[in-house]
Amino acid sequence: MRVLLVHGLGRTPLSLAWLRRDLASAGHAPVLTGYVAALEPWAAIRGRVRRRLEQAARTGQPYAAVGHSLGGLLLRSALADWPGDLPPPRHVVMLGTPNHPPRLAARCRSLWAYGLLSGECGRLLAHPAFYETLPLPSVPCTVVAGTRGWRGRWSPFGDDANDGLVAVCEAELGSHSAAIQLPVGHTFMTVNRRVRTLVCEVLAAA
Repeated sequence: MRVLLVHGLGRTPLSLAWLRRDLASAGHAPVLTGYVAALEPWAAIRGRVRRRLEQAARTGQPYAAVGHSLGGLLLRSALADWPGDLPPPRHVVMLGTPNHPPRLAARCRSLWAYGLLSGECGRLLAHPAFYETLPLPSVPCTVVAGTRGWRGRWSPFGDDANDGLVAVCEAELGSHSAAIQLPVGHTFMTVNRRVRTLVCEVLAAA
C-alpha cells in the first residue's frame, strides 16, 4: 500500500527516514512529502499535500497517510471537500498532532524567533479560529500522543500528560478517535521503535 508521509513543523523528511524504512520492509510504498514552513505559506504546503493524496488516489490502489505534528493538520485540511470520484485513504495516522490549539504556540507566537522559524504555519497554530476551518477526518484515523513531557507545578502543562510540546488533551479528536498514549517525546517521536511498530501494525490492518 502506498503511504504518504508528512513531517512536522521545523523538521525535514529525514525525520521520517526510519519509519519509511520500516514501512518499506513491511511491503508498503512510502512517499515523503517535504516543506519549509519558515519560507512557504500554509496554502502552498497544503496544496502540495492535496496533490500527493490525489495522485495516490488516481492509481486505483489502496493508500494511507501518516502525519507528524503539523503534518497531521495538513492532512486534515487536504482531505477537506474530497472529490466523490476519488477513493479516500484507507487510514490516517497522526503522531503528536495538535488537533486543538496548543498552549505553547499561544505563548510563543509573539516571540521573534518563533515567527522566524515557523512562518505562517506557526502563527496559525496559535489561533483557535484556524482550527474551526479543519474538518474532522472522514476516514478511519489513529491518533498517537506522547506522555514523556514534564508535568508538575512548574510545567506549562500543569498536571496534564504531554509530550513536551503538545498535551494529550490537545492531540485527541474526542469521540472521533481516542489517542493512543505512549511514553515518548514530541520531536523524536517518529524514530521511536514503539511508535514505528504501532504505525506498521495499524496500516497492516487497514
